[in-house]
Amino acid sequence: MKGIILAGGTATRLFPLTATTSKQLLPVYDRQMIFYPLNTLIKAGVKEILVIVAPEHSGQFLNLLGSIFKNHGISLFFEVQKLPRGLADAFIMGENFIDQDSIAMILGDNIFEDDLSEAIKNFKSGGQVFAKKVTDPERFGVVKFDENEKAIEVVEKPKDFVSDWALTGLYCYDNRVVEIAKNLIPSDRGEIEVTDINKKYLEMGELTVKKIEGEWMDAGTFDSLLEAGNIVKEKGIYKKFDPLIDKAISEFNEELKNIAKKRLL
Repeated sequence: MKGIILAGGTATRLFPLTATTSKQLLPVYDRQMIFYPLNTLIKAGVKEILVIVAPEHSGQFLNLLGSIFKNHGISLFFEVQKLPRGLADAFIMGENFIDQDSIAMILGDNIFEDDLSEAIKNFKSGGQVFAKKVTDPERFGVVKFDENEKAIEVVEKPKDFVSDWALTGLYCYDNRVVEIAKNLIPSDRGEIEVTDINKKYLEMGELTVKKIEGEWMDAGTFDSLLEAGNIVKEKGIYKKFDPLIDKAISEFNEELKNIAKKRLL
């Protein structure tokens, strides 16, 4: 299993904060947002991760993450996405990276309270997505279940009520996802949609949907960014990071302090 983190986009709802930096580099309590999806993957044993970034912020990601895990067995790779073409484009961009492996893709602004490590580790084939019950399903791709809790329909931002189970920003697929993504027809907004990938796996009878109970946050507005930081603190999510990440951040902080001291001399 390899991993992809999507950390591009302009995040216009967070202007002016994102006029100078990427949304995924904004702080959520005591660390940058990007470390939360990194934690989801690293806790699941993923050691090779492709981070897809926007060109205007690529240097900032390299400054933070370029060497932070070099002594910890985690290999980070970076790909610059000049023009966003939809979430499914990540699999086309990452074709050579994915190669013959399965892939877990997570959006760079998604924060999960639940530990999803075992679900990712135990993934074998097909597609696997994660659903959370919400009060505003019209904002998301949603999944409908039958009376036996089996997924029977996936709909992107339904205008009429279909289900209140929203699909979160974490997806696991086998390597067939690359060819599936290549054959997608762009939606009305001109993007190739991850929802259509989920529909394809559902049609093949190979889509597994796991329900999550804990908090799920995407920190896409000022209020949700503030709320995410408060939840992370109050529920102790910041204490549940993989020790590898905490150690890497600590070493990085010490390195920065030493550099700062030398500049003062």
